[in-house]
Amino acid sequence: MSDGGVFTALAAAAVSVAAIHTLAPDHWAPFAAVARARGWSAARTARVTLLCGFGHVTASALLGLLALVFGLGVLQSVGKRMEALAGILLIAFGLIYAAWGLRRTAGSHFHGHVHQHYDHVHEPEKATVWSLFLLFSADPCVAVMPILFAAAPLGALRATIIVLLYEAATLATMVLLVLPARAGVKRLRFSFLDHYGDAAAGGAIAAVGLAVMLLGW
Repeated sequence: MSDGGVFTALAAAAVSVAAIHTLAPDHWAPFAAVARARGWSAARTARVTLLCGFGHVTASALLGLLALVFGLGVLQSVGKRMEALAGILLIAFGLIYAAWGLRRTAGSHFHGHVHQHYDHVHEPEKATVWSLFLLFSADPCVAVMPILFAAAPLGALRATIIVLLYEAATLATMVLLVLPARAGVKRLRFSFLDHYGDAAAGGAIAAVGLAVMLLGW
């Protein structure tokens, strides 16, 4: 097969792998849950999703580049261990977020409003966003590394294009899944969700993390 044919095949593989692996609920459900709890607009939800997706893809690409230096087997082993932690990290984040949500709700019940003590120290909105960013950056996609490894002989330009295609497909798929999910959960009108939205979102994220661990998504 010519270099052009190899490039086309690898480009198609990068886009396919990116889209398929993003279908896993841990790539979109946490954003929909937090967006419902925090009342984020569609635009803000998309921005946060893109930021976290960028961290996720960048970590994957960096592992792919390191694989060229240290060998594919070593980096795949490291990447799989990091992927194995994804469920644990989601559970931890979900439980912490749920606990914060319950504490915040308790403060509003006792004081009739959300007490400043719960909001001014770490600015919950920014803390939530950057926590999600770090969470997704620590969860690379191991499946893309062989594709990047195979693209290396084609030269820096073509390998970079393949990386960019993988990144674009991942980010596009994440947003296409998150926004309808956000719209769907926003239609849920229950008093429990209105009062305990953050806690419910944390519980949902922890449940997704548990599913990731049990089902190996």
